[in-house]
Amino acid sequence: MPAWRKAGKLTIECVQCLIERVKLDIPTIIVDLRSPQEAKKGHIPGAVSIPITEISTAYEKFPKDKKAPIVLYSHDTKSAIQAFEIISVWGGFTNITVLEGGFPEWVKIGGKIATGDMPTRIVWEPKPRPGEISVEEFKAIVEKRPPDKFILDVRDTEEAENGMLIGAKNIPTQDIPKMLAQIPKDKEIIVHCLTGVRAELAYHTLKDAGYKTRFLNAIIKIDPTGRYEITKE
Repeated sequence: MPAWRKAGKLTIECVQCLIERVKLDIPTIIVDLRSPQEAKKGHIPGAVSIPITEISTAYEKFPKDKKAPIVLYSHDTKSAIQAFEIISVWGGFTNITVLEGGFPEWVKIGGKIATGDMPTRIVWEPKPRPGEISVEEFKAIVEKRPPDKFILDVRDTEEAENGMLIGAKNIPTQDIPKMLAQIPKDKEIIVHCLTGVRAELAYHTLKDAGYKTRFLNAIIKIDPTGRYEITKE
């Protein structure tokens, strides 16, 4: 996925995923591409209004940090994809997704709705991630495997089959609530996925269940022998 996005390819995000991000206060830039008049009547809380008719000249309104997470939404998926294609020509933006189904799907799923005036320029001030472990400490835990730590790999089973860290246990993020009995409560749970996104969601699930836990917010590649490479974007 990181390579796909770095190449400027389209990524679609489901509404439930964005609802979770908003609920957990995970820093995200949300752009409403509909007309200002329509957006004022109802929009996703925290969204910035940049109509699709103005996107081609809106480069200066976007953050200088091109790795900032941005979600585009409109009346439907197709309209937002058109905006994505314009932005992709600018080059460099590596963390943009399109909201599947747009605002109608957000309403259908039961997402919160705000009304009234909206900001028209993006202000990007990334918040520090609660529960984030440093790359250096994560590496030390992987190498030394202290008895009071438990490494949890929350990638999908198919991903884990291609290589796992030695001593880690694989439980996909979506399966954690029903498999808590397999996760020890007398150890600190160190969570990782491929990029940090699913690991952060798993961190919140475990924390709410009473676990002591932290997560790796970085890209980690693991080969079949357990050797790994971590890059922090």
